[in-house]
Amino acid sequence: MKAITIGVTDCHKYENYSRWIQSYSSDIEIIKLSEKTQNLNDAAKCQGIVFTGGEDVHPRFYNKPEYLPYCHQDDINEARDEFEMKLMRYAEEKTVPVLGICRGLQLYNVFRGGTLIPDIPSWSAGNAIHAKSEDGLDSYHSTTLSSGSWLSKLIGVSQGEINSNHHQSIDRIGKGLVVSACSEDGIIEAIDQKDPKNNFICLVQWHPERMKDQHSPFVRNIRDAFIKATKT
Repeated sequence: MKAITIGVTDCHKYENYSRWIQSYSSDIEIIKLSEKTQNLNDAAKCQGIVFTGGEDVHPRFYNKPEYLPYCHQDDINEARDEFEMKLMRYAEEKTVPVLGICRGLQLYNVFRGGTLIPDIPSWSAGNAIHAKSEDGLDSYHSTTLSSGSWLSKLIGVSQGEINSNHHQSIDRIGKGLVVSACSEDGIIEAIDQKDPKNNFICLVQWHPERMKDQHSPFVRNIRDAFIKATKT
């Protein structure tokens, strides 16, 4: 395999993502892309970019500043939001393959002009399955893929179990995006491009990098397809 370079955005659990990507092959080099170093220029060295989980997206970026009280006030990083949206703009301009995970999905939806539910418990009674479990670990629940969607073809099944640990989610879908998976209570779990021929963009709410079953198609198929897209 020819060596490839993948950019992974900085976050508290950065090592989880980098290890997961490199588990595909030892020939993969990882570059940390971070608002701390503002190394936007390093994106030019990357054949793909992973947008990781982490802080709440500041609601001013989707024109809902009144939602700020619903966010976790100690878990907002506007500098990161701004930096990563610059990376998203670069990825679109250069057709760099993108994998967005949890916050990565949410921020990409905002980047495309969509909005977020700032706090699922405040918006819906069906929230328990999305928060972390009482022992502090991820909860697990089923998700159903949209029939005929790009993601359903990639994963190869219509339903499966995914992990969950989030309190925000997608509300209005961003421009050029469509829903490709939902949980049983209607929370959006994945979105696709309306025209997937434009570029590889895979956006999921769950955390494939830390699911218990690393052989699940909700893990393996996503990582493998992303890596393969970086080589085309």
